[in-house]
Amino acid sequence: MNRVTVRACLASAATTLLLTSCSLTGGGDTATEPSTSAAGGSGSGGGTVVLATHESFHLPKKLVRQFEEESGYTLEVRAAGDAGTLATKLSLTADNPIADAAYGIDNTFASRPLDEGAFAAFTPGTTPPEQYALAEGGDRLVPVDSASVCVNVDTDWFDREGLTPPETLDDLTDPAYADLMVTPGASTSSPGMAFFLATVAQYGDDWPDYWADLLANGAKVVDGWEDAYYGDFTAGSKTGTRPIVVSYDSSPAFTVEDGRSTTAALLDTCFRQVEYAGVLAGADNPEGAEALVDWMLSAEVQSALPESMYVFPVMPGATVPDGWAQFAQQPTDPYEVDPAEIAANREEWLTEWTDVISR
Repeated sequence: MNRVTVRACLASAATTLLLTSCSLTGGGDTATEPSTSAAGGSGSGGGTVVLATHESFHLPKKLVRQFEEESGYTLEVRAAGDAGTLATKLSLTADNPIADAAYGIDNTFASRPLDEGAFAAFTPGTTPPEQYALAEGGDRLVPVDSASVCVNVDTDWFDREGLTPPETLDDLTDPAYADLMVTPGASTSSPGMAFFLATVAQYGDDWPDYWADLLANGAKVVDGWEDAYYGDFTAGSKTGTRPIVVSYDSSPAFTVEDGRSTTAALLDTCFRQVEYAGVLAGADNPEGAEALVDWMLSAEVQSALPESMYVFPVMPGATVPDGWAQFAQQPTDPYEVDPAEIAANREEWLTEWTDVISR
């Protein structure tokens, strides 16, 4: 998903569903606390299997208990910041892994830990659709879920103001939308990075000029998705003053009131994210790590992903909430940037992007 700190809390104040499931630190039915039911499980494995992931990781405890009982492993989850931070930690500890498996590396950051040799080769028991596979590293990272980062608008705010919402990236530099947008930063947030890549895909080498125009039109850059959505976005905060925000294609499903969503994702502004899981090279428990990654592709986990982490499952046959067909529409032609191009240019791009927004 953010794949910032708490994407699992996306628009939580707006829905009962989210209020009942949004807990990353305990008290809810989450998977962030190791279960105590696994010892002596009936499966063929044994011991503890450690999962490194981002802070948005969240699955129902009953699923974790099922995994533990059937596999014989005890699951320990170690959150390591957002997706970018996770990728950095895995890269820096490639020779001394911090866990047995990792989940939450996305297609914008995957090259970094892959290049450092952080992941071991692994073939899952079931094969995800080819469309999600990495061109480089597909033998080590297994796709688990996808979601698209899109510009979202507070449609109620625009209705009240009698203003037509923007539709495209170009529209965001129109003076009609001056001082109305907030985005997480590319250097500090994975959705911020995804939005930045959408502008690279659209404008090529001219992306610095676009960002200069965007900032000249009053766009605000904040550290993370949570700051943007709950701090500045009018539909996410009572004190927010900006009705345009960078979020996800699933976000409108969590702002439903009286049978309609009060927000909308601009489907012509989206960048597709895919999240991956893999077995860490040098893991203390590689068998447990393989069982864990296979479990992430099971029908039970795949069907739990939408309501647990607000992403779309990759495996055919997994279910999504009824309302998603109406309120969580996916883009048909999202922006893309070749992962090899991202890997080759990411640091230079971020340096230049930081220079542009600092002027």
